[in-house]
Amino acid sequence: MDITILGIESSCDDTSAAVLRGTTLLSNVIASQAVHIKYGGVIPELASRAHQQNIIPVVDTALKEAGVTPDKIDAIAFTRGPGLLGSLLVGTSFAKGLSIAHRIPMVEVNHLQGHILSHFIDLPDTEIPHPAFPFLCLLVSGGHTQIVKVSSPLEMEIIGSTIDDAAGEAFDKCAKVMGLPYPGGPVIDRLAKEGDAKAFLFAKPHVKGEFDYSFSGLKTSFLYTLRDKVAEDPDFVEKNKADLCASLQATIIDILLDKLIKASKRTGIKDIAIAGGVSANSGLREAIAEAGRRRGWRTFLPPLKFTTDNAAMIAISGYYRYQTGMLSGLDVSPVARLEDLQK
Repeated sequence: MDITILGIESSCDDTSAAVLRGTTLLSNVIASQAVHIKYGGVIPELASRAHQQNIIPVVDTALKEAGVTPDKIDAIAFTRGPGLLGSLLVGTSFAKGLSIAHRIPMVEVNHLQGHILSHFIDLPDTEIPHPAFPFLCLLVSGGHTQIVKVSSPLEMEIIGSTIDDAAGEAFDKCAKVMGLPYPGGPVIDRLAKEGDAKAFLFAKPHVKGEFDYSFSGLKTSFLYTLRDKVAEDPDFVEKNKADLCASLQATIIDILLDKLIKASKRTGIKDIAIAGGVSANSGLREAIAEAGRRRGWRTFLPPLKFTTDNAAMIAISGYYRYQTGMLSGLDVSPVARLEDLQK
């Protein structure tokens, strides 16, 4: 009989629950938090309170949509980290309570590994191709930018990482300077389609790590360009918003692809996947697909509904961990930083 996993995700500002039977998704419910929009970023205390309000109805809805009762669940997979500590605490505490009440074992999940393993979620009515092991995954999100060599669902090696800002941070911070609404990444993606990607030149980094990234210099270059141009013309940003977005997005994509191409050449791996919130960016998806056609890669782009934080990816990661007996005790506690999670 197939294993049934309940996944719970609460690492940032989305409360999500999902049910998987084997690797097939039965339900995936997400409650987003609009309260942060007016602040231009996620407010941790408000996020924690919203999770407390949302988690019971979200889990209940996920179970009902899947047609599953708690006594049919084999394990509860929950995000242990990284993320906002208060938000993680809500999900972890709920998982513990449900575990005690129904005597269901728990499985802790690394949020970032969940993003990577989202490529192995099967849908009841759609056939989605999966990468073969080993493959390279470009993980791009608001807080992390990494190149990961994935040898199996439980064997992952970070071979490249950002030394400062993540790609998502660069998008959001530059968007904020231009007066664009939060989150800025999707807005930049939309406006970039209307602009000229060659209108402006921004700095590209030179870092020591062969596959490492840096986006702080790009951000500074962007800010200095705006400062100088606005001094000459106060309406500069409004007049050139689309071109600024197109040039910024093209530069970030070039930076991302440069190291990914190097990693593929060095490792000889040609199954290439992307994951994380920024993997929803249409420019990046098109660039990865085009690079794949030129270089003979098999490219894997996650369905858009699996790019943002969701419990389906936590459930699939939990599924593989449960199969090997990697269970968590009731003394487990959430951790905010990736470095602490890996200890």
